[in-house]
Amino acid sequence: MTPPDSHVFSIDELCTLTDLPKRTIRYYIQIGLVDRPDGETRAARYHQRHLEQLLRIRKWTEAGLSLERIRALLSETTAPPGTRRERSGTVQVWSRFLLAEGVEVSLDPVAAQMSSEQTRQFFAAVQEIYLQINKKDPSA
Repeated sequence: MTPPDSHVFSIDELCTLTDLPKRTIRYYIQIGLVDRPDGETRAARYHQRHLEQLLRIRKWTEAGLSLERIRALLSETTAPPGTRRERSGTVQVWSRFLLAEGVEVSLDPVAAQMSSEQTRQFFAAVQEIYLQINKKDPSA
């Protein structure tokens, strides 16, 4: 039950706050990714939990996760995505960046909650720092 003092949102307000179209929000409700609102049609009321669910789903879709993977993450209540123990048969996608012989960086963007753009920026920054550290001293 939602506390009586919590803010109540219309679907239009949810669309504005999440930057998602009504159709997408309704689809997420239809497939069970988001809880059903209180009330029906134009009288439907959404609460903070709906906003949080939608923002979490949007973050994960922007990171490239499928709706099936998001459903699995939402159903895992024991630990957040980055700290759960992996089961046998679990598929993970890692980014591996080879800087030089013997120097590599591995990253699980999903567990790190990084978008593909953030991942690209991370590896570019790592490469820049590595090159600065590894510069040859011209006076040597």
